[in-house]
Amino acid sequence: MEHIEKVTVNGVVLHYAVAGEGKPVVLVHGNGEDHHLFDVEIGQLVSAGYKVYAPDSRGHGLNPPLKEYHYADMAEDMYQLIQKLGLGKPAFYGFSDGGIIGLMLILGHPGCLSALAISGTNLTPEGIVPSFIEEFTAINAENPNPLVTLMLTEPHIDPGKLGDIAIPVLVTAGENDLILPSETEKIAEMIPGAALRIVEGHDHGSYIAGSEIMGEMLIEFLKEKYQ
Repeated sequence: MEHIEKVTVNGVVLHYAVAGEGKPVVLVHGNGEDHHLFDVEIGQLVSAGYKVYAPDSRGHGLNPPLKEYHYADMAEDMYQLIQKLGLGKPAFYGFSDGGIIGLMLILGHPGCLSALAISGTNLTPEGIVPSFIEEFTAINAENPNPLVTLMLTEPHIDPGKLGDIAIPVLVTAGENDLILPSETEKIAEMIPGAALRIVEGHDHGSYIAGSEIMGEMLIEFLKEKYQ
């Protein structure tokens, strides 16, 4: 159903899966994952009549690992991918790090997207449950990992800037997410007109990986807001 392509953007090669026909939707996974996180959602979106582009972020999946990562670079990667592939103003869905990338993408390049959905997203490392940060700080001190370092030290998104986002936005999180409820609520409150959905009984990614729940919410959002 899908096939793999690659494109050079922002000084790196990004592999991406593409499937379906219709209006473009870009899907971006989280830290340490790849586009296969969205295997279920890709099938759902294709069946709903969308063309899906699901890149592996720099240093992830089919792309060679790097020694250092920054969300600003990743957001620029996605902007250049959208431009190089001629996607116009696609819809964008990002999970976890992918949501951070989505926020930074639309803030850095206003007007580049038609709609944005984000799940389990934080504005700063302080927006993550403290016990998780403590655990991974200790792990990273023993065995440094540049992707863990990224998560522990970035992003630093000014919540005041979220008021500049002028496209439809869907914000989701699990009831038992790694992201503090106050962080998710702040993001939804600061983005004009954003919709907030908390998925009961689920954690950070359980309603996304191997589940139809997020795909159903995303399609409902796109059908209403992505005209």
